[in-house]
Amino acid sequence: MNFTTLVESARKPGAVTIPAGWTQGRATFGGLAAALLYQPVETTLESATQGAIADTPLRSLTISFVAPAEVGELQTRTRVLRAGRSAVQIEAHANQGEQVVTAALASFGKPRQSTIGISPDPAPQFSPPEQCEALPYIEGLVPEFTQHFDYRLAAGALPFTGSSEPRLGGWIRFRESAGPVTTAHLLALIDAWPPAVLSMLKDLAAASSLTWTVEMMPAAHRTKAAANADSGEWWQYLAEVEQAEDGYAAIRARLWDSDGQLMALSRQTVTVFG
Repeated sequence: MNFTTLVESARKPGAVTIPAGWTQGRATFGGLAAALLYQPVETTLESATQGAIADTPLRSLTISFVAPAEVGELQTRTRVLRAGRSAVQIEAHANQGEQVVTAALASFGKPRQSTIGISPDPAPQFSPPEQCEALPYIEGLVPEFTQHFDYRLAAGALPFTGSSEPRLGGWIRFRESAGPVTTAHLLALIDAWPPAVLSMLKDLAAASSLTWTVEMMPAAHRTKAAANADSGEWWQYLAEVEQAEDGYAAIRARLWDSDGQLMALSRQTVTVFG
């Protein structure tokens, strides 16, 4: 089942089935877990705004990975915390049995006039994808879900190579084009790379996200509205470890389209078992 078909099946609160092929260790790939929980949030937003969701785009999504989401049935539920004139806040939970596995808080907001306008830093000047090292999929050695993505390394080093450079990035795309890009696709693309801190380790070790906040940029809303971006296109990604201690790392990441427009900002707290 391709990514688009899978996340579309989760549009409404209730049950959705996580298929095999999307795991990282014993847990489901975090980008997919977030996308599956975000889908019914959008449906709830449609009801809260009488269908005018394009006028109230996603500004921020905070995810807590409470427990590993495993292959099998996932129950999702949502609740509108407040629907004001310009902003809507929605919380969501995903359960397997009695255990909450993923929790989310989504904040949506209408554009408003402002005298403040600060442009983001430009996209990195990566070499073209065809000139960058392709990351291979080696069954049993790399996370299972990575078979669905095409990676080209342009900054930093491979995991577990003892690099002194606290950053990792390059180009990424879905191996199989999954149609027009949506917020769910962007969530998967910005989370598909390994945590940048793993490149600094010399020995194999596990890592997992504890919390994750993604902020969507106006360019992402315009791109989706124009339906001019395909999820199978190349996207630029760069992550930087800002601080690491006590087995936790704070990592900042950014995602740009192939034209260098900033699509999303990401900040994660990652647990490192090594």
